[in-house]
Amino acid sequence: MKDKKKANKHRFLIILMFLGLMFFSLIGRLFYLMVTTGDKYKAIAYAQQKSEIQINAKRGRILDRSDNELAISVNVYQVDLDLITLKLTLSQKKMTFDDLANKLVPIISMKKEEILKILNTTLPNGLPASSAILKRQVEQSEIDKIKALNIRGIVIASDTKRYYTNNNFLSVVLGKLNYDGKGISGVELAYDKELLGTPGSISYEKDVKNNQLPYEDQQYVNPVDGKDIVLTIDETIQDYIEKAAEKALNDNKAKAVNIMVMNPKNGEILAMTSKAANDQDKSKDVNSLWKNPSVQDTFEPGSIFKVVTAAAALEYNIGVNDGYVCGGSIKIGGTTIHCWDLNGHGNESFVDIIKNSCNIGFVQLGTKIGKDKLIAFARKMGFGQKTGIDLPGESPGILRKPSQINAVDLSTIAFGQGLGVTQVQYMAAFNTIANGGTWIKPHIMKNIVHTDESGKIIVDKNFSDYNKKKVFDTGLSATLRSDLEKVVTEGVGKNAFVDGLNVGGKTGTAQVIDPATGRYAEGKYMSSFAGMAPASDPKVTLLVSIDEPSSGSYYAGDVSAPVARDLFKQIFNYITIKGEGNVLGN
Repeated sequence: MKDKKKANKHRFLIILMFLGLMFFSLIGRLFYLMVTTGDKYKAIAYAQQKSEIQINAKRGRILDRSDNELAISVNVYQVDLDLITLKLTLSQKKMTFDDLANKLVPIISMKKEEILKILNTTLPNGLPASSAILKRQVEQSEIDKIKALNIRGIVIASDTKRYYTNNNFLSVVLGKLNYDGKGISGVELAYDKELLGTPGSISYEKDVKNNQLPYEDQQYVNPVDGKDIVLTIDETIQDYIEKAAEKALNDNKAKAVNIMVMNPKNGEILAMTSKAANDQDKSKDVNSLWKNPSVQDTFEPGSIFKVVTAAAALEYNIGVNDGYVCGGSIKIGGTTIHCWDLNGHGNESFVDIIKNSCNIGFVQLGTKIGKDKLIAFARKMGFGQKTGIDLPGESPGILRKPSQINAVDLSTIAFGQGLGVTQVQYMAAFNTIANGGTWIKPHIMKNIVHTDESGKIIVDKNFSDYNKKKVFDTGLSATLRSDLEKVVTEGVGKNAFVDGLNVGGKTGTAQVIDPATGRYAEGKYMSSFAGMAPASDPKVTLLVSIDEPSSGSYYAGDVSAPVARDLFKQIFNYITIKGEGNVLGN
């Protein structure tokens, strides 16, 4: 009997110890869950109980300098999916995802496969997602049809859609957005942060059936709309150059036409456009369609670069008072270099070689200056480096070091071959001559603004990063402007002459390199004209470049100068009517 009692007592102690161990294990586990990892599980529970819908902010507008709208965002809708609620609803209605997809296809113009893929969205760990975005930027008419389906779990939220008010007007400058509403090119990318704004949200706690809990109020956070970007662009001048570029493209059967108009006194870009003969084909290539050639592409400037060589001669006082002889060609290091006028210009002065755009005269001048001085001056004028313009994708151009240049290279660089520049880079240097010797950063943004609750416009930021540098003597720049005026009144730029306006400028006809061979292509040229007016105190500068004109003459004096003449007439008539201060802001 004693042995039996002893055995029972022993069993009782074992059971008691086991229960005690279980109890303390449970207490330990509860301590671990409630204290050690409590915050983690609270967060998980809160996330499961909370429903939050993002409210997208309205993207800021892009305006021209007179507050004309160039890009705006309008209110549309976004279709979100609460996948947990949606599955319960479909189960109650005895519907499948396939059935729902068939109903949505004709409403939102999406392929059935796309809809099913979104309905079956999974998390990175492979588990079904609780929510997904079905489609953004949906119009009211489509939303009405979706609501008529009466299916819980399809959530309608506010969204915005971008409209460019004049279609392709200024398109490569304005840029575009991706599907998520983020800027991917042009001003839309450069100022994406300012334009984007801050999204808001609606959040509330829900039960297991995803119904809002009756004791829990919605929490609403207002979105903060993006700021407006006011550009330096003048819509009227932009319209002039868009039409001029299109006409020049067709008249000359050219590959492309690029035109830029600037205020040389402050670096503001008043207008910028690029038109290409194959723009229709570009629609297949998004990168090509939204590329800005004036900022991103380099070209050999040809004779418009003679302005820089002439400025270097004045800077160093080399060759300015010398005579030059052009017999139509010259031999440098065993290489024969030809003038555009094969008959030659004969005896010339420094001013003559500028107004005649004499290659041989500039070969001789470049040799006098020397490669070290010429390259150093070109670099001081901003070549071989980015200007810092507030547009994406800028190229630094190509300017070799003196150690990489031989006598032939020096000769050709002196008249604009053997280096690469961008349009905006060249214009920054040309503006330096126009404004009296100060290099100023080209820019497209005038200021950033927003409208407060009372409707008052608040200026958040004015452009101030001019990076001004005095790089050329004021008196020498006035001398060179006088020489450039003679190019138009007496020389190769006569077709840019405007009575009473005193236009100064320089033509340039450069051979084009064939990218397939790396050699100059036979019969292909870039014809350019860089001009300023009035030459004594320029208010406006412009650059017209026509790539591969093929309808007759390819000389810039015949092809590009007339385009510049017509634009100067239009622009100064407009400035006179509207008022210089209103257009140029000086």
